[in-house]
Amino acid sequence: MTTTSATPLSGPTTLADLLPRSQVRTVVLVVGFALLTAAAAQIAIPLPWTPVPLTGTTFAVLLAGASLGWKAGAASQLLYNALALAGLPFYQDGNHGWEYATGATGGYLVGFVVAAALVGLLAERRQDRSVVTAVPAMLAGTAVIYLFGVLWLGHVLGADATTALEKGMLPFVIGDAVKLVAAGALLPAAWRLARTDDRGPGPERS
Repeated sequence: MTTTSATPLSGPTTLADLLPRSQVRTVVLVVGFALLTAAAAQIAIPLPWTPVPLTGTTFAVLLAGASLGWKAGAASQLLYNALALAGLPFYQDGNHGWEYATGATGGYLVGFVVAAALVGLLAERRQDRSVVTAVPAMLAGTAVIYLFGVLWLGHVLGADATTALEKGMLPFVIGDAVKLVAAGALLPAAWRLARTDDRGPGPERS
């Protein structure tokens, strides 16, 4: 009778691992995704019935976690917040500082860090390799952002749960659904491209 032992899967666990491992690589990627998040935050559409604008930030957060893994993904969002708190105009519409970070959108900012870590953890478990698993992973990250964002918004507004949901989640469901599906499709496509590049051209057929 033969027995087999479980062995860990070989190869890169996240897209970042396709690059040579080094501290410099990690720092560059963390800074890069922090800047990407800041750029996405400037794509802001104010909505008259809620203090929370519609932005592209969620898409950047999901990509950061899935591309970098849980530690570096969370670090990119911590850096994004740290730089904005230090005075750089990285929050939506060029806002910055402690007063904005603890205002109506403060819960979402915390949620970005947790969501990037969660999506990164799922990516390290290869949940970003196919659309069937990648979209639920992005959905989980988006749900975390809503959880923190809506709870804090309700606290800041002194609103009940229904009002908090109406102002902090319902206006963004369609837009965020598009973003999470786009992210869930982009990651598997990137992995397929990477595998194609690794294989190189196949043998010619006569």
